[in-house]
Amino acid sequence: MDFNGGGEPLHNNQFYQSEESRPLLGETCGPPPPPLGAGPPCRRAALHCSGSGMRYKLLQEGDIQVCVVKHPRTFLSKLLTSKFLRRWEPHHLTLTDSGLASATPTGYMESALSYSTIEDVQLLSWDNAPKYCVQLSFPGGTVLLQAANSYLRDQWFHSLQWKKKIFKYRKTLSNPSRWDVVLKEIRALVDMALTSPLQDESIHQAPLHIISTLLAEAIAPLLENNHPPPGLCEFFCKHCRERPRSMVVIEVFTPVVQRILKHNMDFGKCPRLRLFTQEYILALNELNAGMEVVKKFVHSMHGPTGQCPHPRVLPNLVAVCLAAIYSCYEDFINSRDNSPSLKEIRNGCQQQNDRKPPMPLRLLRPEPPPMPASLLPTPTLSPPPTLPLSPPPPSIVNSSEILVELERNNTANALRRGPAGGDSEPNLIDCLLVSPALNTLSIQLPAQADRVLGCFALILKMLSDYDDWRPALASLLQPIPFPKEELKYVIQRFAEDPRQEVHSCLLSVRSGKDGWFQLYSPGGVACDDDGELFASMVHILMGSCYKTKKFLLSLAENKLGPCMLLALRGNQTMVEILCLMLEYNIIENKDTQLQIISTLESTQVGLRMYEQLCDRQRELKELQRKGGPTRLTLPSKSTDADLARLLSSGSFGNLENLSLAFTNVTSACAEQLIKLPSLKQLNLWSTQFGDTGLRLLSEHLACLQVLNLCETPVTDAGLLALSSMKSLCSLNMNSTKLSADTYEDLKAKLPNLKEVDVRYTEAW
Repeated sequence: MDFNGGGEPLHNNQFYQSEESRPLLGETCGPPPPPLGAGPPCRRAALHCSGSGMRYKLLQEGDIQVCVVKHPRTFLSKLLTSKFLRRWEPHHLTLTDSGLASATPTGYMESALSYSTIEDVQLLSWDNAPKYCVQLSFPGGTVLLQAANSYLRDQWFHSLQWKKKIFKYRKTLSNPSRWDVVLKEIRALVDMALTSPLQDESIHQAPLHIISTLLAEAIAPLLENNHPPPGLCEFFCKHCRERPRSMVVIEVFTPVVQRILKHNMDFGKCPRLRLFTQEYILALNELNAGMEVVKKFVHSMHGPTGQCPHPRVLPNLVAVCLAAIYSCYEDFINSRDNSPSLKEIRNGCQQQNDRKPPMPLRLLRPEPPPMPASLLPTPTLSPPPTLPLSPPPPSIVNSSEILVELERNNTANALRRGPAGGDSEPNLIDCLLVSPALNTLSIQLPAQADRVLGCFALILKMLSDYDDWRPALASLLQPIPFPKEELKYVIQRFAEDPRQEVHSCLLSVRSGKDGWFQLYSPGGVACDDDGELFASMVHILMGSCYKTKKFLLSLAENKLGPCMLLALRGNQTMVEILCLMLEYNIIENKDTQLQIISTLESTQVGLRMYEQLCDRQRELKELQRKGGPTRLTLPSKSTDADLARLLSSGSFGNLENLSLAFTNVTSACAEQLIKLPSLKQLNLWSTQFGDTGLRLLSEHLACLQVLNLCETPVTDAGLLALSSMKSLCSLNMNSTKLSADTYEDLKAKLPNLKEVDVRYTEAW
C-alpha cells in the first residue's frame, strides 16, 4: 500500500519496488538500511528464542493505533510529516494469510496492506520515539502501529513478522526453480518455526503444509519409482502421526507405500520403510470410516482378479502387521524386570533375586503411555495368559526365512545363560506364556496400543478372506494367540479351508513348538470357547490326509483328555476320534480303553457309533479269518463301493495278491485295504488312487512287498510316505508326478527295493 503526501493511500501498482523481488534468504543477513528521510535509524531487536524467553500467542486480530508517515521529499512535506502534525487512528486489524486488513476500511487503512509490499518489520527504539510502536516499512512510507503496552507490542511484532515470512516462503516454494535453493529455504523455514517465540499449533503446521504441498507437486513422481531414503521416511512417519487427515497421506504416500509393498525384499535392511508403512495404515485408520478405507487399500494391493499378481505384497503386509502387533506388547515385556520372572511364575513362587534386564525398547509411537503398575503380572495372578505373542524378527518376509530366523534367535538366546539359574533369555511368546496349571493372567494394554492392535488384527482378518493368499498366510503366521476375535476368525478360516497346504499349518511346525492346534485346544492358552475351534480343526484334519495312526497317536498322547471331554459333551468329531482309537488299537492301557468306552456310551451319538464299531470289529474278525482266495482281481470299472461290498461277503485272511487295475477306485478304498492282514502285492495301475490313500497304506500295510502305482495321480507328497514301508521290493511309479529328489530319497530309505519303474517321470 502506498500513501501520498497528504497521508492518503495509493494503489499497490504505484509501488516502485516489490518485496517479492528480494531474495528470501537475504533476510537473515541483517536488517535493510532505513528509508531515506524516515528519521533516526532504528535498532532492530535481537530475537533469539530460547526456552527461558518470553512466549506469545499468535495474533489473528486485535485493536491498535495506526499512523502513516510519507517519506518527505520537500521542506513542506517535512513540515506536514513532523511529529506535531501526525494523527493516530484506532483500527481493529486482522492478520490474514496475505495481508493486514482493517474491520473499518477508512483513513489510513482504506486498503489492505499486503505482506508482499512490507519491506521490513521493526521495533521503534530511538530516543523520544512514540512508546510501544512497531514500524512497517514500505516503498515511499512507513506505517506505525502503537500498542497499549510492551507485551502487546512484542506480540504484534512477532505475529506480523511470522505472517510476513510464512507468506513469502509459501509463495517462493510453490514454484521451485533450483533444488539447492529450495533445500536452503526449507531449512530456514524449519529453523524459523523451531526458534520462533510464538506458541501456537499453526507455527509448526504451516511449514508442514508448505513442505507437504511441495512433496505432492514435485517429489511424488520421483517416489513412484524409488524407495524414500531413511531421513525422508522419518519425516513421512511424523507427518502421518501429526496430520493423518492430510490429503498428502492419500495423494503422495499411497503410491509410495504401494511400491514398498510390491517391491521390498527385506524389511530387515530398511526397517524405516516398515515403520512408515505402519504409520501410513494407522493414518488411514484415523479417517472417517477408517477401517473401510484400510480395507479398500488392502483390496487395491491384492487387485481385482482372483489371483494377486504381486508375490511380495502378502509377506510384506504380514511382516508389517506382526511388527506392529509386537510393538503393542513391548511395554509389558519391558516391565518384567519389576515383576516375577518367567521361571518364578511357572513355579508359583516369588523370588526377588537375579532379575533379568529389560528387553530393548522399540515402540511404534514415541512416548506411549506407560502401563499402570496395577496391570503388571504378580504371583497372585495365575495362569495361562490369554495373550501370548510370537515376536516377528525384523527381516521376516516368507515362511522359510521366518523359521530360519526363529531358529537363529533361539540358538542365540540359548547361548546367553543367566548368572544364577542358567536359563536362556526367553523369546516374546515365552515371556507371555505360563503354565496351564495356573489361573488366568490378564494383560491389559494402553488404549493407544489397543487401537493399534485392533487395526492390524483386522488387516490379518482381511488377508485371510482372500483364497489365493490363505495358503501363504497360514505358513507365514506363527502361533500368536493375542486376545482379538479377528485372529480367531483367521484361524477359523484356516480350519475351514479344504486345501491341505492351508489346514496342515494348524499343526506345530516342529516338535516342541506348539501350533494353533495345541494353543486352541481345551486347556490351551488361547482356548476361550470350550474347544469349539479345536473340534473344527480336528474335523478338517481327520477329513483329509491326517486320518492316520500317526495323527491318532499324537492325539492319544497329548490331547486325549480334551477329546474325551468334548466327546462327553456330544461332539460328533470327537466321538469318531475315540472310536478310531479303539478300532486301530491306538490305546494299549485297558483302563483307558474302558474309560473311552464309558465316555462313548454316555451319549446317544457315542453309543450309536460304538455299536457300529462293534459291528465293524465283528466283520473285521470275519474278514481276517483264515480262508478265502490268495489272489483276487476286480473287474474294470469297479468302484470303492464294489470293493467294500465284495470284502464284506466272506473271509479274506489269506489274500496276498489284489489287483484293482483299470478300476474306478479312489483313495477312499484304502479304508478297506488296510483290513487285509496278509496283503503283499497290490496293483493300482490306472486308478484314481491318490496321496491320501497312499499315506494310509504306508501306516497300516507294513508287510506290503509289491506296489504298482503306474498312471495314478500320486505326487511327491504321497510317495514320500512310502519310505516307512521297509518291506517293499518292487515299486512301479511309471507316469506319475515323481521328482528326482523324491526318487533318491526313497532309494536311500528302502533297503529291500530291487525293482523300480520310473519311466515318464522327472526321475527318468
